[in-house]
Amino acid sequence: MPPNDAVARKLAELRASIRHHEERYYVFHDPEISDAEFDRLLARLTALEAEHPELVTPDSPTQRVAGRAVDGFKTVEHAVPMLSLDNAYDEAGLVAWDERVRKGLELGDDTLVDYVAELKIDGLSIAVHYRDGLLAQGITRGDGLRGEDVTSNVRAVRGIPLSLRSSAPGSVEVRGEIFLSRSSFDRVNRERVVAGESPFANPRNAAAGTMRTLDAALVAGRGLGAYLYQLVESEAGSGDPGGSQAAVLDTLATWGLPVERHWTDCRGIEAVLAYCREWGDARQDLPFDTDGIVVKVDDFEARQRLGDTAKFPRWAMAFKFPAEQATTRLLRIDVNVGRTGAVTPFAVLEPVELAGTTVQLATLHNAEDVSRKDIRAGDIVLVEKGGDIIPKVVKPILSQRPEGADAPRPFVMSSTCPVCDTSLERGYDEVVWRCPNSACPAKIQRGLLHFASRRAMDIEGLGEALIAQLVECELVSDVADIYALEAETLTGLDRMAARSSSNLVVEIEASKERNFAHLLFGLGIRHVGEGAADLLARRFGGLDGLMVASLEEIEAVHGVGPIVAASVRAFLDQKENRRLLQRLADAGVRMDSDRGSADDDAPQPLAGQTFVVTGILSTMSRDEARSAIERLGGKLTGSVSRKTTGLVVGADPGSKLEKARELGVETLDEAAFLKLIMA
Repeated sequence: MPPNDAVARKLAELRASIRHHEERYYVFHDPEISDAEFDRLLARLTALEAEHPELVTPDSPTQRVAGRAVDGFKTVEHAVPMLSLDNAYDEAGLVAWDERVRKGLELGDDTLVDYVAELKIDGLSIAVHYRDGLLAQGITRGDGLRGEDVTSNVRAVRGIPLSLRSSAPGSVEVRGEIFLSRSSFDRVNRERVVAGESPFANPRNAAAGTMRTLDAALVAGRGLGAYLYQLVESEAGSGDPGGSQAAVLDTLATWGLPVERHWTDCRGIEAVLAYCREWGDARQDLPFDTDGIVVKVDDFEARQRLGDTAKFPRWAMAFKFPAEQATTRLLRIDVNVGRTGAVTPFAVLEPVELAGTTVQLATLHNAEDVSRKDIRAGDIVLVEKGGDIIPKVVKPILSQRPEGADAPRPFVMSSTCPVCDTSLERGYDEVVWRCPNSACPAKIQRGLLHFASRRAMDIEGLGEALIAQLVECELVSDVADIYALEAETLTGLDRMAARSSSNLVVEIEASKERNFAHLLFGLGIRHVGEGAADLLARRFGGLDGLMVASLEEIEAVHGVGPIVAASVRAFLDQKENRRLLQRLADAGVRMDSDRGSADDDAPQPLAGQTFVVTGILSTMSRDEARSAIERLGGKLTGSVSRKTTGLVVGADPGSKLEKARELGVETLDEAAFLKLIMA
């Protein structure tokens, strides 16, 4: 045998072995070898390929990570829109959906529909394209119509193969979820704490944040996994093999793609309900987070007959697990100072396992809410957490509260700021106490954190711990100071190595090109959320137009209103704020918008429509939702009636959801709402 043939054979054996162990670890969560043994296999392959570069193949495990970070992500259109799913929050919702399906298919009451039920992976939706059998492109869901091209990062996800098995067609698009297992999430957060970075709130946020980093080597190190469940297109044309979802899942696995193995066929809705109950109890035993069950009509011909609405397919439904509750002791009530000076209480708890995480802190909303519920330090309290929502204290368990002299004392809100000792103030129409001191270190740090957040200037790596260091060392006192930071200075800080310092400087430089709406939101002007910032950026085109706009002109922007207008005008009229904006401009921060003017002739697709929001929205506040709806001509109200057009359902929905069902009002999950307002 020629020498090169022997080397090629050895390389093929090593690659096959590595792919096998990647699948055992990232797909089945059942590794057969240790991490050290896997690293040795990869090191042997890397060394052998270095000796014989002419034998390196595009799908080799060594080719997952490119030699350098990418400059940014392009926005690309999906060939087929990535629709969201309608949600059912209880069994009654699933039963009602089954009735609609049978009615749409013109089936009798005794006829059972064949469904496929799958675990709903709590991660980041992704579309993966293969061409000539090789991974060619990865696109995030985005708004459903357009997403970001994150191909370099998708290649670094070891659960996604770089090539398909020979049985697969040459060109294919598949979709699924990228996620972070609980064990990897814990490891990543430990590493972030050691590095002086703030930990991720939950595995889904960690997965989403990781996929948006520009450094594929960091992605590879995080240990992301993936499960794929949909075949969108192949070179033979649109459609799926076998004509059913069950056949698709089997086929994807045959091609070597990762498929979550706990899916099942369900004959009729009762079998679906049994599956939901089973995993509602057993989900904590899984190595990854799941926030519900996705139920799909199995037969594709039946799906075509049912069709889609503008927001979601009629043939699928996402059943959301209810929020989990547990009891624990409330050790003490502390207070937190936010970027606007809001001083809010929060609960410090005895650690309790809830929704797959150890909960030690929970929100108490505000001092008035604490008093109304009579929550006291020392109480046994009921704590609730659903999905990625911040845990909250629901109520004290009064039957377990000691009486008489042993009873815990009622909570009394401090009259001064816990950080700078300034006397707190409260508006006549507000329940929140605020610190008025503009030099309060806590306000400065929170303001910087907000400025760097993903929804504002999106500076990856500028986290809470690092900001605290920068403020303490007097390197940064306002947002403009961020743009004067240099890698050499950062490297001198605790837990900031040369590489992380250089990466942060790259992120800071990239943030200069963010749209003016991001800057306006990032400035933290009170009452100005994402929606209002977007409206103002559209209307005035940038800082120059906004600076010369009168109060009346700002207030006249549809969806802004007098409170936001007054706050913006007051901010721009302050000399120190004008100096801050000039320093940002001098640093090269973009001060204009690439969006069209939002004048009074703008389309009003929601004119005459009324919406209500229930639960907590993860991507925007209620005020921002209101601004978005009003910008499009609609109206947001506080109660559901027969005149309500739609109920927007966030996490942890209240009684409005039941009222909407009783009245037959359409419900929209957050993804569907975002698609509606961004269309």
